[in-house]
Amino acid sequence: MEQTRSYPVILYIYDMSRGMARQLSPIMLGRQLDGIWHTAIVVHGKEFFFVGEGINNCPPAGTPLGEPDSTVDLGSTEVPEDVFMEYLFSLAESTADKYNLFEHNCNTFSNEVAQFLTGKTIPSYITDLPSEVLSTPFGQALRPLLDSLVINPGGNNITGQR
Repeated sequence: MEQTRSYPVILYIYDMSRGMARQLSPIMLGRQLDGIWHTAIVVHGKEFFFVGEGINNCPPAGTPLGEPDSTVDLGSTEVPEDVFMEYLFSLAESTADKYNLFEHNCNTFSNEVAQFLTGKTIPSYITDLPSEVLSTPFGQALRPLLDSLVINPGGNNITGQR
């Protein structure tokens, strides 16, 4: 009888504003935001994340963002690395050129991958952030500019494309 292996799954959370959102959001948006979140999933010894160029990976904390501001233990998965990579390649095909800062970003990717691996979602304070920003007059005014932004903290594109 073959024994099933279990692999830890960790959510890495980075504040892209480096604390500025906490200070400026009450003035600019009329409500408190604790950060502008970029997330990644760490599993099988690598950090996986979605950016404008597609799905990337690197060693954990191996992007210019450095160490995450916080982590969330999402539990463990029994999905082996080869099956996970096959899943990511299929996801990469369906998400190519679909990055959007508000609707299809690193956090929606992390949420999908977390559900695939563990059946759990990432914290709602992260996934709800775009709607929180867009529900303010300032967020609506900035949307055209923000829609053109692509966040890319580095890493290796898993499909080998740039």
